[in-house]
Amino acid sequence: MEQYVDFLSNHPVLSMAWLAIASLLIFTSVKKRFSSIKSISTQELTMLVNREDGVIVDIRADKDFRKGHIFGSKHLSAEKINSNELTSLEKYKDKPIIVVCAAGMTAVKAANQLSKAGFANVTYLQGGLSAWQSASLPISK
Repeated sequence: MEQYVDFLSNHPVLSMAWLAIASLLIFTSVKKRFSSIKSISTQELTMLVNREDGVIVDIRADKDFRKGHIFGSKHLSAEKINSNELTSLEKYKDKPIIVVCAAGMTAVKAANQLSKAGFANVTYLQGGLSAWQSASLPISK
């Protein structure tokens, strides 16, 4: 125990950096656990679409969507979601919505926006379209 105290007193910058990183990891874990928005895997996405008529919403740029997307997905840009232009999704309010972006990072924010707009069951694809392609699943062009 004395070695830890010596290290902390001799290396205050490293100790503070470690404490900050540990705090961020704990905060992120707690936030993710209690969030109403959940991430799903590619297998869960497939089951959600097949069993519960889930709707895939691709929020990538239009040119990226045209290059390739998950079959049957609806295209709605992140900008439209941020400005609440959701008329094309209104008929799917009671169905599961799965938000997909390129790598899974932007989808979290869009999923939160959809949830705030009144969509009941919103999730996002963990890893985004990259995870879908890594799993060798088909895309539509």
